[in-house]
Amino acid sequence: MEIYFPLFFLRFYTLSDYNLILKKIKRFCAYQERCHKEVIIKLKSINAKNDQIQNIISVLIKENFLNETRYAIQYASGKLRIKNWGKIKIKYNLIQNNVSEWNIRNALNKINDNEYNKIFNSLFTKLLLKYHNLNSLTKKKKIYDLLIYRGWEKEIIFSQLNKI
Repeated sequence: MEIYFPLFFLRFYTLSDYNLILKKIKRFCAYQERCHKEVIIKLKSINAKNDQIQNIISVLIKENFLNETRYAIQYASGKLRIKNWGKIKIKYNLIQNNVSEWNIRNALNKINDNEYNKIFNSLFTKLLLKYHNLNSLTKKKKIYDLLIYRGWEKEIIFSQLNKI
């Protein structure tokens, strides 16, 4: 018994669809900030050819739809505020997205130290309340592990752990 799958949902773009691909990718980039890696993956998923990919990337950069500096700054501030990530995890993920070292340093320097410390302190307080019923050593270990996992610096963690 043979099973046939309808292929109407697959869309293969050809060279004549360059403007359609460009329009689709502009919409993709306008929705939220994207890095070059995300755009290239999206272009490959819609079967754009390699020469089209390079042309589209250059058009997106010229028309300011794609800006790595802007992406890095917004990525860093978003992950800090929304996911409560520390600078180490933010840096690691930006490296994974092939963002340049200069843009990573720039994005991390743009993070306000007061806001950074405020988010760390609120996260630390939440974890203290969560593990209040454990003995001191176990509580410190769990809090340390969770904060390291979220990418916070050891110096900040130990300074707070020594206070309890």
